[in-house]
Amino acid sequence: MKYVSIAIDGPSGAGKSTMARLLAQELHFVYVDTGAMYRAVGLYIARAGISSREREQIVSRLPEISIELRYENGSQQVFLNGENVSRAIRTEEASRYASDVSAIPAVRAFLLDEQRALAQGANIIMDGRDIGTVVLPQADVKIFLTASSEDRAQRRYEELLEKGENASYDAVLTNLIERDRNDAARAAAPLRAAADAVVLDTTGNTLEQSLDVIRGVIKEKIGYVV
Repeated sequence: MKYVSIAIDGPSGAGKSTMARLLAQELHFVYVDTGAMYRAVGLYIARAGISSREREQIVSRLPEISIELRYENGSQQVFLNGENVSRAIRTEEASRYASDVSAIPAVRAFLLDEQRALAQGANIIMDGRDIGTVVLPQADVKIFLTASSEDRAQRRYEELLEKGENASYDAVLTNLIERDRNDAARAAAPLRAAADAVVLDTTGNTLEQSLDVIRGVIKEKIGYVV
């Protein structure tokens, strides 16, 4: 049986995770948030008191890390060495660490096999920054989502406020721009659209407007009607 894979890539705050999760529910596909896996690695390193720039120390700790994605009550839960860290990985510190550790080739290799294995046993929607280019280069549908830095920062800022975080828009914007720079410049799987990806700019769109555009792309590519 051939399973269908949909890859959604793009920079931080473009809405990848929210839209991928909602579309997966509508299509009855499995949703895989690869960014959460990098955040979990970053969280482990932060808790260990290791600087995100200490590459050798980070690589030496990888054998200590076990990450599991479980689906409970209809949503993805992320477990780090048996602990549910789904909320803990969504802080700005975890975001900064995720950006730094994701630039380390050994970390990407550590997670790559697990990410690919998830696509071999089910119809999936996977989001991240290198899904269409590296993780699933043969994906049936490839979408690259983007939006202006200001638009993405505003979305992230509002999301943090809703979660009760003490957030600053300026700090969120600065962190987002730095992460964009790091993601695009890293040597290992830099952030870029796959040559055959459909590039969608969601600046100014409502969530539903962006979802409608993606639904249209999915229908055109593989005939699924959401």
